[in-house]
Amino acid sequence: MRDYRREIADRIAGLGDIAAAGLSADGVYDIVVPTTDDSKGDYAFPCFRLAKALRKAPPQIASELAAELSAGLDKDSGGVIDRVVSENAYVNFFVSREALARDVIGAVCAAPDAYGSSDEGAGRRVVVEFSSPNIAKPFHIGHIRSTVIGSSIEKIYRFLGYDTVRINHLGDYGTQFGKMIVAYRRWGKREDVESDPIVTLLSYYTKFHDEAEKDPSLEDEAREVFAKLERGGAEERELWQWFREESLKEFGRVYGMLGIAFDSYAGESFYSDKMDRVTDELADKGLLVESEGAQVVDLDGYGLGKALIKKSDGSTLYITRDIAAAIYRKEHYGFYKNLYIVASQQNLHFAQWKQVLKLMGYDWADDCVHIPFGLVSLAGGVMSTRAGRVVFLEDVLKNAVEKTREIVIEKDVNTDDVDETARQVGIGAVIFGELHNNRIKDYVFGWDKVLNFDGETGPYVQYVHARAASVIRKAGNPDAAVSSITPDAYASSITPDVDAVYLTSDSAFALAKEIYGFPDAVRSAGEKYEPSIVTRHIVDVAQAFNRFYHDEQVLVDDAAERAAKLALVFATKQTIKTGLALLGVEAPEKM
Repeated sequence: MRDYRREIADRIAGLGDIAAAGLSADGVYDIVVPTTDDSKGDYAFPCFRLAKALRKAPPQIASELAAELSAGLDKDSGGVIDRVVSENAYVNFFVSREALARDVIGAVCAAPDAYGSSDEGAGRRVVVEFSSPNIAKPFHIGHIRSTVIGSSIEKIYRFLGYDTVRINHLGDYGTQFGKMIVAYRRWGKREDVESDPIVTLLSYYTKFHDEAEKDPSLEDEAREVFAKLERGGAEERELWQWFREESLKEFGRVYGMLGIAFDSYAGESFYSDKMDRVTDELADKGLLVESEGAQVVDLDGYGLGKALIKKSDGSTLYITRDIAAAIYRKEHYGFYKNLYIVASQQNLHFAQWKQVLKLMGYDWADDCVHIPFGLVSLAGGVMSTRAGRVVFLEDVLKNAVEKTREIVIEKDVNTDDVDETARQVGIGAVIFGELHNNRIKDYVFGWDKVLNFDGETGPYVQYVHARAASVIRKAGNPDAAVSSITPDAYASSITPDVDAVYLTSDSAFALAKEIYGFPDAVRSAGEKYEPSIVTRHIVDVAQAFNRFYHDEQVLVDDAAERAAKLALVFATKQTIKTGLALLGVEAPEKM
């Protein structure tokens, strides 16, 4: 698709004053920006940087450049730019509305499901670690952030042509399993665990901490049990494996509801036999020092304190296993990037971990990226597994579906399958809500927020998609509620050779511009690891479509006008559908 910003930059770069100022075409491209006010143009070139080299005031430079560029439009056979004007220190460009509409429709029609994708990642592999719940603990609402942010980032990178690997680095190792085994041995019953694994194991874990406050020796017993597990104790390993299998069954239901899959469930335990290599290498390179009986890497010189590698009792820690995991992934996957979607609480941990990798001499350490996100708390305080203060994610999803089902029935929503629509919209609302705001923001969980379908929400965007689908279905017979023409059938028959003169109204052009901006939004979301950029962009597309739908009659009698407007409706539908898919949200055809 035509890059209007690039074409404008090339035109500017061809002027004598620009060359005299030492600006290349790429340098100009970096300065050209979309305008924030459509009435003043579509792109703007600020002239402040030219003032010193040209010895003129920026407004004078802008005026002269605009006059020179305007004169050149008479020789422009491409019809890319309609007008060039100056305003204060800016040169503003109005692009051809017909040209942009034709370009957008042509690009979407050429590859409807691939619009916005690219091959920039060809031959490069990206490992994405996300979700990573703890075995034998609840999969609660706090886990949704890593899960859906990570899933969306993986989808975006795959859409950009990268070979992606989805890893669920399960929290299936550590002292907490000593606590769980001790609690089960003292108070547990096998039949209770089998009937309701996570709730039962959570009750044991909570009881352990209540009892440990009265009898601190329980903590020592738990450490001893975990040490046995690390040494391969048969009974301890059997219980640990059972807890793991039961937990994965529970987690699998939630992942199924969210439509999320993984390529690897290699958790912390997978690296238990790979940690001696790490500690030996650290020792061989003179990086390990003793501190109060423990083994640490001193990072005080980097302002990062001391990284604890091995406790005084010989047991390992998260950082030891994370170092082993990074080395394994580089050797096994040969990654271009290794992404960790983990809460901002772990910022220090990842800073220490990366610095240790660098000190070990691994030049790929900077290809490992921690992508932090804000925390979820409950009204009245933070979530605590120890205290049993959690909201189960499965309950959130089920409630969202049930609430949606009530709304679908109450409003007599147009659907062939009430339950399926309720599932798509209810779960979509939860995912979309999580991905609508910048990932780094903290927020307080509340049922009213999760189940609010008004405003810039997933159900709103899904409804606009369904409305566009409805327009296309009616295209074959405007008098029928539903015709035989489906969006898929329409996709195979649509042609980009429409008369774009019918798409030059303010609302049609605004919609075309939003669709045109979708590929840039996807690229930006990938570069910044920020799915909310896609979320907000498809909200903008949806709002622009509603204005267009309100202002324009689509199914008119004139064949040429009808074809042009239907093509824009189709481009809207495809863009929203693709954007929702990148978030992990389904796009119902009817609502």
